[in-house]
Amino acid sequence: MSDTGAKLRGRIEPPTLVAIREAANLLRAGDIVGMPTETVYGLAADALNPDAVKKIFAAKGRPADHPLIVHLPSADHLPRWAASIPKDAVALARAFWPGPLTLILKRTSDVPIEVTGGQDTVGLRVPSHPIALAMLQVFDSGIAAPSANRFGRISPTTAVHVQEELGDRVAMIVDGGPCEVGIESTILDFSRDVPEILRPGAITADDIAHVIGRRPRVRGEAAPALVADNAPASPAPRVSGALAAHYAPRTPLRLVEPALLVEEAVTLAGEGSRVAVLARVVCNPQDSRLIWQTMPTESAAYAQELYASLRAMDALSADFILIEALPLDADWRAVADRLGRASVGAGVRDDPPS
Repeated sequence: MSDTGAKLRGRIEPPTLVAIREAANLLRAGDIVGMPTETVYGLAADALNPDAVKKIFAAKGRPADHPLIVHLPSADHLPRWAASIPKDAVALARAFWPGPLTLILKRTSDVPIEVTGGQDTVGLRVPSHPIALAMLQVFDSGIAAPSANRFGRISPTTAVHVQEELGDRVAMIVDGGPCEVGIESTILDFSRDVPEILRPGAITADDIAHVIGRRPRVRGEAAPALVADNAPASPAPRVSGALAAHYAPRTPLRLVEPALLVEEAVTLAGEGSRVAVLARVVCNPQDSRLIWQTMPTESAAYAQELYASLRAMDALSADFILIEALPLDADWRAVADRLGRASVGAGVRDDPPS
């Protein structure tokens, strides 16, 4: 193999065995690489190397107290990372790994505090993307890999998105094609008495209940009667993607109820604004200042297209992005969560402060 240090940083490589081995070697050398997963592309580093992990925070502009998720080659690696593993967590790992479920567990002493944001917990998952799994198996240890974008911005779902975001901050990017799921994993906390979903994703509370026989709490929902015994819940650990402002375009973004969407878009265009619209309904506006993109009507397909669509809209130099507000049912919870956070953080043209 040729000297990887002489190669152009930030380059995109096809997912060959040679590229996968090179990526693993770069990780062993303490560098960072772009890695595809089924959710979004990750910015990968050796999770047991504190100096390498610090490079993730520097490249992203991410606060040091914001914990990272560690990706494992298989559930067999759990004991090295988790100090105690409840039986329900084991059952969920068997049911959903490899897949888009992150388990928050008490960490072992091996896990660097740089990974956990100084907490006594660690987020762990086994991704299902075949290229990610191949990289993990060649590397044979845990890889810390938050989304490969500047902190607070839209998560990348293609290799080109990573290159546009990070350039030569990353040693190389392994191209695994567009991400199949398209939004980040469900985060389920097992570090306290009652399991709680701290970030919604493709795996829902009902999916989890089907496996373990009880429905977890969901952050933002009222506590179930079974656990509402007037005792205050202990504070949840900090986790990725839980800040009010996240996943945000630089263009101001508004969520608009379906019945008002066309009227607001036409009004803004009539006032001279250039308006980009994402909606589940078809519209063929006559005003050239209106750019209308029709999104899928099924939640999983919508999620898969969401970030790429937001990036495309953000590149149009529009004055506003309007997005049709989504239903409140469980199927749409994860996508609605991302859009709500995107709307809070949108409109800042500079990189967010680190």
